[in-house]
Amino acid sequence: MWDLAGRQHGVVTRGQLLALGYDGDAIKNRLGRGRLHRVWRGVYAVGRPALTQHGAWLAAVLCCGPHAALSHASAAALWRIGRTSGPPEVSVPRHVVRRHTGIVVHRRTAFEVTTHAGIPVTTPVCTLVDLAATLDRIELETAVNEADILDLADPEELRAALDGFGRRPGVAALRRMLDRRTFVLTDSYLERLFLPLACAAGLSRPQTRVWVHGFKVDFWWSQLGLVVETDGLRYHRTPARQAGDRRRDQVHAAAGLTVLRFTHAQVRYEPRHVTATLAAVARRLAERP
Repeated sequence: MWDLAGRQHGVVTRGQLLALGYDGDAIKNRLGRGRLHRVWRGVYAVGRPALTQHGAWLAAVLCCGPHAALSHASAAALWRIGRTSGPPEVSVPRHVVRRHTGIVVHRRTAFEVTTHAGIPVTTPVCTLVDLAATLDRIELETAVNEADILDLADPEELRAALDGFGRRPGVAALRRMLDRRTFVLTDSYLERLFLPLACAAGLSRPQTRVWVHGFKVDFWWSQLGLVVETDGLRYHRTPARQAGDRRRDQVHAAAGLTVLRFTHAQVRYEPRHVTATLAAVARRLAERP
């Protein structure tokens, strides 16, 4: 019993105790002597009643049956991509009808499960889909960013995985967000979208994909000393790519150039912001002595 409890964050189930050879009287005796403490129906803390957060989560999952998994906000907290202060949330197959006071039970036809820290839990992708059904845009972006930083779900892979989730709640909201943040334009299409924005900002037609101080730049206005670079991905950038971008920007800055960076998504979805920024910078550079 102590071995099992040590592997399960201090909790065991009645079924596990019976399998170990403890009968009903032995369990009752240990409850009376304070060696077991009831947490949920059929789930006990061993030795002392206080549980860690992981122990409390696992106890809730064990209480809900063999096919249950921690999910929603509780799963996000376990994966460290969100926080929760409410009761534990657990997903169970739709045919499970038992209710548990103090546990938020989600009855579902499908959910993807793995194990993390010894606790059955919905996968990071499934957890993000569940969160997308309840979080606002900023909260959801924060969760996706955290998942990316922790290498739990790369945004591009996450976007591809959504195609297999059908019309599950949260899929549409997560897809809309990722479509903007993982949006990548071809070179020719990028130019077709960007050049009218530069014209609307009062700029002349730039040179495209030319070499400036040893680096190939996306857009170049030599008369203003202005370089515009466009990044295809907002989220997932390798350390080497980040370091390379910093170095090229520093070389341009040392030569007295001004560098602006826009994402492909900004060019496509936020043209007013791009135009206003270009216009403001162009005015400042034109007035420079």
